[in-house]
Amino acid sequence: MPDLKNIHKIYFIGIGGIGMSALARYFRLQGKTVSGYDRAETTLTRTLIEEGIPVSYIDDPATIPKDVQLVVYTPAIPEGHQGLNYYREHRFEFMKRSEVLGLITENSLNVCVAGTHGKTTISTMIAHILRDSGMGSNAFLGGISANYNTNFWSHENNICVVEADEYDRSFLKLHPDIAVISSMDADHLDIYGTGEAVKEAFIAFSKKIKSGGTLVQKHGLPIPKPAGDIEQLSYHLTDGNADIYTKNLRIQAGNYVFDVAGKEGKLSDVRLNVGGWHNVENALAAIAACRKLGLAGEKIVPALNNFRGVRRRFEYHVQGKGPVYIDDYAHHPRELEVLISSARELFPDRKLVIIFQPHLFSRTKDFADGFASVLDKADEVILLPVYPARELPIEGISSSTILNKMEMAKRQIMQKQEVLDRVRAIQPGERTVLITAGAGDIDELVKPITDLLKAK
Repeated sequence: MPDLKNIHKIYFIGIGGIGMSALARYFRLQGKTVSGYDRAETTLTRTLIEEGIPVSYIDDPATIPKDVQLVVYTPAIPEGHQGLNYYREHRFEFMKRSEVLGLITENSLNVCVAGTHGKTTISTMIAHILRDSGMGSNAFLGGISANYNTNFWSHENNICVVEADEYDRSFLKLHPDIAVISSMDADHLDIYGTGEAVKEAFIAFSKKIKSGGTLVQKHGLPIPKPAGDIEQLSYHLTDGNADIYTKNLRIQAGNYVFDVAGKEGKLSDVRLNVGGWHNVENALAAIAACRKLGLAGEKIVPALNNFRGVRRRFEYHVQGKGPVYIDDYAHHPRELEVLISSARELFPDRKLVIIFQPHLFSRTKDFADGFASVLDKADEVILLPVYPARELPIEGISSSTILNKMEMAKRQIMQKQEVLDRVRAIQPGERTVLITAGAGDIDELVKPITDLLKAK
């Protein structure tokens, strides 16, 4: 493994990825020369360029820098990528993103947050609480914090809050002192093969906790008690058998207010100003981790009240008496189920229209039944074509695979321009909740939809 102190020029292949961009920002802050490639221009790549990190969108060995000392890549990059293969053939030093993150966090006190759902929000909550309270931390996040408009920040305090990604078993490179596991549902079956293999990987992650550390897990997850002196704490929204749970959960002016109970002590009148009951449960995990870092409740409660959420996680763009517009990253049936049920809970008397972009052909194939049954719970569903990301098409698999399994009447497949035409048809006083959901490039619709609805 290279000594990062002696590395001064770094090239990122896939720099526009949320985890990769956090690393790029970290190294630039360290005074390194950073540049990179991504397949297409996005809001994030434009932001990196504005911050002084050059980004190319051309996969051509003639255009890549030849004087870099380290090449960092994501496993989502296809094998045929010419730039990556050039660096390999010419024996450049190169590492996966997870390996670099493992090196960075080797000698720090680490809070590593894992889970097939919830990890981005929980890790961002923890990092925000530490920052807002003055304790401070380094943060490597898998989403853009709405409070700070970034997925990375640094602090002289040697604490790192890291989103622990299960894709490609990346999280097994980390060194957690406190590990959070929110969920371990079947996902990334193109990597793991079976749901059981996914669970085994999360259990392996729990065994990475350092001596004297803590495992904070969703109550009911089948994770064996860690060996040695590792503390195991469970959390749950309402189950009093968990170590940490809520009491007196209520909605006030569209926000959640609750008390925290359990073996870790009580907190009263905690206010969370982001939507979705699942985020209350996420807050319990964040509270438990921050308490284990020694932060007192009187610091945690006001910090949570100031938490504005994560971009594309139940993110409001239009609110009011007329149409409401929410955008979310949900790309798994379980995430969609939570998204839809949370919207129903907050807006029980409104029509729910969801625009969903399936992400990956393999995930569409593996979970078509689940997507169909969950989407049937909306009042109207619009599907965009599958976003392929790193994959080639799979014969016979498309958005129609989901559509044909659905039972509701108001369902159809549209292109993006047709979606905007549908939004134009929404009347100014119409009591509709419009949701865009997906992990692909559906976020390109957010601004035009917002502008259309606000113009009404």
